[in-house]
Amino acid sequence: MKSVSELSGIREENGYLRIGAAETLAEVARHQEVKKLFPALSDAAGHVAGPQLRNSGTIGGNLCLDTRCTYYNQTSFWRGALGYCLKKDGTVCHVTSVGKKCVAAHSADTPPVLMTLGATITLAGPQRKRRIPIEEFFIADGICNTRRTPVEIVTEIRIPLSAAKLRQGYAKLRQRKSIDFPLLTVAVSADIEGDGTIQSINGVITALGARPRTLSGWDDLAVGGTLDADMIDGLAERAHEQCHPLENLIVDADWRRAMVPVYVKRVLERLRIN
Repeated sequence: MKSVSELSGIREENGYLRIGAAETLAEVARHQEVKKLFPALSDAAGHVAGPQLRNSGTIGGNLCLDTRCTYYNQTSFWRGALGYCLKKDGTVCHVTSVGKKCVAAHSADTPPVLMTLGATITLAGPQRKRRIPIEEFFIADGICNTRRTPVEIVTEIRIPLSAAKLRQGYAKLRQRKSIDFPLLTVAVSADIEGDGTIQSINGVITALGARPRTLSGWDDLAVGGTLDADMIDGLAERAHEQCHPLENLIVDADWRRAMVPVYVKRVLERLRIN
């Protein structure tokens, strides 16, 4: 796939930073242009799995990563003992026990950062090529949580160079810091003037439900103010109010929810001192 030029390369092009979908996560993490313009993306790519997987896994693959769930990521024997589940071979969601909607968790690291930066993704198939915002790429369906059709592939990601002026931050909660999927991921970008006045702020959290969640009401609270301790506490509390993890991952949902304001504060503190 590396020989296909349309899938490779990291370069500035027509007001965007273009990243080929076949670029490895390791290359995205260490690329000087990415580190200079979009350090949060470099950070996120550098926290996926371990070095060996980052050297082979691609950013396009990370965008299309399958959802995860305690009741799905098990052996066939284990799943069969429960009668399987909605995502594979069964008719019941063991997380909710009601309805016909799979709530397996979105578990990719790079999409939340790309969403805060206003990135787009290009999909190509036999009949057409289309470009959509990253935030519209994901849907709330744990069985298949993207709008990519079976005959389409991801070819590139484009990030507007204008987003490079934003302060950016990323944090990841996981059981071990070496290889694990996220239990919680927080990405934030903010347009902050030289005097500290907030012009806009955007936060995205993932590993809670089937798609990344954009935090609402942050601009209403923050625009015109400054990123002081009270503002950080207020934004963290607003995030906590909106996030209600389900028992879809191996770690207790109440504890994961308690970690939401903790990790939001950590990211906002980094933006404040940046």
